[in-house]
Amino acid sequence: MLLTIDVGNTNITIGVFDKEELLTTFRMTTKLQRTSDEYGIVIMDLLEHNKVKVGDIRDVIVSSVVPNVMHSLCSALIKYFDIHPLVVEPGIKTGIRITSENPRQIGADRIVDAVGAFELYGGPVIVIDYGTATTYDFIDGDGNFFAGVTSPGIRISAKALWEDAAKLPEIEIKKPASILARETISSMQAGLVFGQIGQTEYIVKHMIEEAGFSNVKVVATGGLGKMIASETDCIDVYDQTLTLQGMRLIYKKQGR
Repeated sequence: MLLTIDVGNTNITIGVFDKEELLTTFRMTTKLQRTSDEYGIVIMDLLEHNKVKVGDIRDVIVSSVVPNVMHSLCSALIKYFDIHPLVVEPGIKTGIRITSENPRQIGADRIVDAVGAFELYGGPVIVIDYGTATTYDFIDGDGNFFAGVTSPGIRISAKALWEDAAKLPEIEIKKPASILARETISSMQAGLVFGQIGQTEYIVKHMIEEAGFSNVKVVATGGLGKMIASETDCIDVYDQTLTLQGMRLIYKKQGR
């Protein structure tokens, strides 16, 4: 079995694949400082809880945008699983060619999403990841990653509201019953959710217009992506496991 570990700014998402089948997924918080022993024990316990035998894990692939957890995490995988993980980094085979001005500045998460979207849904494709940041990445029909847009994620925008405006409360992020809000909480929810929908539609429209492509598929992923995707026609597919699938596909290309 293959263990896929996606280290994001907020959560560490872990998936277990048996060949092409995703058996289970679970999450850990990223911001909590852990030693290699803590990582090893927590991951082993979560695997056992999800009815996956630790001894059945034959290899591991890691994608990370948080460098300071990598030493402890990789040390845990070596110590507790006896596996030197494959890390998504410059030089690894992906099948995607980065043609932007600074290829090394493209985060591993965006590369993994691009591979998943292109391999599973074809190109040209725009992949949107609603994570800590909301990212929009354009891959053409030949698999060239040539453009991207980065904006604050919904949670970052919400946090800015209640931390920087003294009288605004911390709220649940969800779509309100109406955009015609009549009190503070629903007015904040309307601004956050409908604002993200409007941003999505505008950015996607203008990316496609400026690129000059036709028949562009738009694929979304990320925790809050399902809520946004259900409210706009500009998103064709919502794939919750796109990042993990992209990691599986990259692993397969290495021939390990």
